[in-house]
Amino acid sequence: PDHFSLLDLNYRSELCDICCYEKFLKIMQDFQPEIVFHLAAQPLVRQSYADPRNTFAANVLGSVNVLESCRYTESVRAVVMVTTDKCYSNPETERPFREEDPLGGHDPYSASKGAAEIAAASYRLSFFAPEGRIALATARAGNVIGGGDWAKDRLLPDLVRSAASGETSHIRFPGAVRPWQHVLEALSGYLLLGQKLYVSGQEFASAWNFGPVEKECYTVEDVIHIARKYWEKISFVCESPEEVNLHEASHLVLDCSKAEKVLQWHPVWNTEHSVGQTVCWYHDYYEKGKVTTFSMLEEYVRDARKKGVVWVE
Repeated sequence: PDHFSLLDLNYRSELCDICCYEKFLKIMQDFQPEIVFHLAAQPLVRQSYADPRNTFAANVLGSVNVLESCRYTESVRAVVMVTTDKCYSNPETERPFREEDPLGGHDPYSASKGAAEIAAASYRLSFFAPEGRIALATARAGNVIGGGDWAKDRLLPDLVRSAASGETSHIRFPGAVRPWQHVLEALSGYLLLGQKLYVSGQEFASAWNFGPVEKECYTVEDVIHIARKYWEKISFVCESPEEVNLHEASHLVLDCSKAEKVLQWHPVWNTEHSVGQTVCWYHDYYEKGKVTTFSMLEEYVRDARKKGVVWVE
């Protein structure tokens, strides 16, 4: 299934591989955007082990192509480049990562995103800040969940896909801690950041973490047990370490105090509610043939306003 097609949105869309610089530059110059949100990537850890060369090509050189295209498109004023919470060098100290912490990565995916962050900082310092026309920020979100994601090797898509077909999911790292957050939380941060860059320029041109509050970081197994409350067909077994045989970080938490204090961005839904909303989206899709994206968005905005959180009008 394809979320974009299911939503049947009425706006211009053109598909292009960001590794094809000339084609992408032409699309940018034809369209003349003022704000660019760069989210294109090879986004899967296990796929990065299987195909490291194309992972680095898309995530590093592809990102350079996007930034270079922005540089040579006169209309561009603001760029939000989305990377990942996995861009940090992770010594497994269990301390929440702050934006100034060292970048790195054990697996090719994480390393490629750390390298993309370094490339973005180079463009900011070498070209964008001195010229003053373009304000560039990077956004590092937590483990994003939400309806409409069917990517392989992601926890909730794997669980609901198996549940819909009456199968059992195989779980790699049940004890791994992650900063789980609903996709609408991350998107609210990206939109707010784009607005700040467009209005105020270089003042907000830096790296930003977007994730849940620290106490809302749950293990993989915790999330599965929450999910089963909302769809009892979900079942799982844990793979043995010998079956996994690939390194992934065991503990990953973000310090989002910078976004909270400077941008006045705050999470709206806690982890349990975010997981519940995600599983309900898939349950409605598989069991009732319904796509509840728009009603869920409306509920999120209502809940934000009840909490006094309003980012972009």
